[in-house]
Amino acid sequence: MAGVSAAGRRHGYVGPPELPAAVRPGAEGRVVRSAGDLNAWLAGQETAELAEPFTYVVGLDGLLRLAPRRSEHVACAGGADVLGAGEMGFERATGFWVVREVSNLSTGYCPHLGSWHAVARALDLAGIGRPAGFTHAVVFRRCVPCREINIVREGDFVCVFCGSGLPAEWNVAA
Repeated sequence: MAGVSAAGRRHGYVGPPELPAAVRPGAEGRVVRSAGDLNAWLAGQETAELAEPFTYVVGLDGLLRLAPRRSEHVACAGGADVLGAGEMGFERATGFWVVREVSNLSTGYCPHLGSWHAVARALDLAGIGRPAGFTHAVVFRRCVPCREINIVREGDFVCVFCGSGLPAEWNVAA
């Protein structure tokens, strides 16, 4: 069950039920504990993949995990709850990889905007340069009447499925 822990808000998986069933043990994303880990992992990626953002999660242990972009967040997390999830792109700056762009775009976990704190902590712990916040922040809400999950666009808190008003506060708990 999603809740608040000492490390931040815990996000349970809320996406399609068939995806967690396909998660295989040992297929989690690559744990990044240091800038050296990031460098080694990125060195093994195809050049074309480096131009796109990667799938990431921050596990309950506070560590960053990365996977290729078209990976499901729930697979990157090994089926577990997370403190943060989204997409992250990198660029070289003065010989080091730094975060160029980062979002909380994960329709499997629909993380709260406050998940930035867990993402920032994971990057700081690994010694990876980062922006001051999400470069693309996504606002998720669950419609109370129809129960569908929505992405709020341009501040329009109206359900695209049934037309009902969406709550002002994040409510996408598992």
